[in-house]
Amino acid sequence: MFTPSQADVRRFFCSVQAKALIKKPLEAIEIIASQWLDEHPEYQADFRDADAALEKTYGVEGGQTNPFLHLAMHLSISEQCSIDQPRGIRQAVELLTARRSSLHDAHHEIMECLGRMVWESQRSGGPPDGAAYVECVQRRATRD
Repeated sequence: MFTPSQADVRRFFCSVQAKALIKKPLEAIEIIASQWLDEHPEYQADFRDADAALEKTYGVEGGQTNPFLHLAMHLSISEQCSIDQPRGIRQAVELLTARRSSLHDAHHEIMECLGRMVWESQRSGGPPDGAAYVECVQRRATRD
């Protein structure tokens, strides 16, 4: 499993934004990241300066959203759907997207399920429960 450091993630998103701004060719994963960057213009300033990005902290106590974590979650969900891993996530995401009429809005709901799965795994010391994650997304797709 690929486990980039916080610095790696921040450098990646800053690099993607820089390349996209000058219309430099992007790798496949960078294209997906760039599309999610475009969906979040409120974060563009956070991605302009890689050195500053490496130093910045985002405290939940201050009500700050970490734009790097947020976009990494968008990217993770996109990648999970592309390979349908965990099994069933693609269909669950498609159902929720149809229900919300927005892939972006669906992703934001899915992030709650993804965050819960990661938190449960860290708390228990066990592997992530992909089936519970998919069930969480499916429940959201079938409720009002």
